[in-house]
Amino acid sequence: MKPAIYVRVSTVDQSLDNQLDDLKKYIQQRGWEEAVVYSDHGVSGAKDRRPALDDLLKAARRRQIDVVVCWRLDRFGRSLRHLLNVLQELEALGVGFISLNEGLDATTPAGRLQMHLLGAFAEFERARIQERVRAGLARARRQGKRLGRPPRRITSRELQLTHGLSLRAAARELGVSSTHVHRARRAAAEGSAKSNHSEPAECV
Repeated sequence: MKPAIYVRVSTVDQSLDNQLDDLKKYIQQRGWEEAVVYSDHGVSGAKDRRPALDDLLKAARRRQIDVVVCWRLDRFGRSLRHLLNVLQELEALGVGFISLNEGLDATTPAGRLQMHLLGAFAEFERARIQERVRAGLARARRQGKRLGRPPRRITSRELQLTHGLSLRAAARELGVSSTHVHRARRAAAEGSAKSNHSEPAECV
């Protein structure tokens, strides 16, 4: 077996030594070859893209490793979606996966069953979230609430700067729709007319 070790810590002042010691001891006990170490030092597990993890996956795609061993699942990734995507890719490549602290060993039938259960739970949770989002949107519509982002307010300064431009050119310049520019100009014109109308007559 050609093993690869993956280790990660979130901050630069943390040490990788504890993870490495346990993982190297485990690999030695299994009688495997010396492992190639992929380490992300000071990198958040919430990130899908990490330099060492990317290199590990490249090695897996080139069939340079047979099994990936990590210290704990949260070292590999904190997003269940990302974690499962990576594990499914490794499985498709014929690369095993072992998480030492959880006792998860996808090189065994029992470990593969655990992986499928993790995937089923993740799919169930995704469906529940989608149901809650749809129910919340339907409730908001029934209550007459406006959905989506509020429209960006065009300032008087922006109107002045784009005064000589056509609606389409002004919209392109401001990054909004032509309708939005038209409404802003109309509101500004109406506001100016009201202001002029309300000014008291000058005494002579």
